[in-house]
Amino acid sequence: MGLGGATRKLQKVADMGEELYGKMNELREQILEVRETVGDTNERVATLENRVDQQAALLEALAHDRGLDVDAILTEVAIEEAEPAVTEADAGDATAGDVGDAAADGDGDGDGSGDGEDGAVQQAEPGDGA
Repeated sequence: MGLGGATRKLQKVADMGEELYGKMNELREQILEVRETVGDTNERVATLENRVDQQAALLEALAHDRGLDVDAILTEVAIEEAEPAVTEADAGDATAGDVGDAAADGDGDGDGSGDGEDGAVQQAEPGDGA
């Protein structure tokens, strides 16, 4: 192998080095963009969390004004979400019991709420024992 072979090998190594240097610069730019995007996203999330907290406070104040027990409502929702969903096998069994369920919920609409209307929540009047 003469001087020409060594020159070709050195040129090949130099070309690979330049290519890797270019790729490293691209990756550096991408990382900077990702960091900027993450920073922007963190700001948006913080803003949204603040808005959700404000809305929750407003809803709790409205519920309190209407005499609703927020903790009881949240507990009931958590329990309902924790219950397993009805499977297809159970759905066949549930159809036979739907008629009885409609009567058992107290208002006949079959939604299990016992609310007296189709999904409307009845307000407890002061002194009615509710």
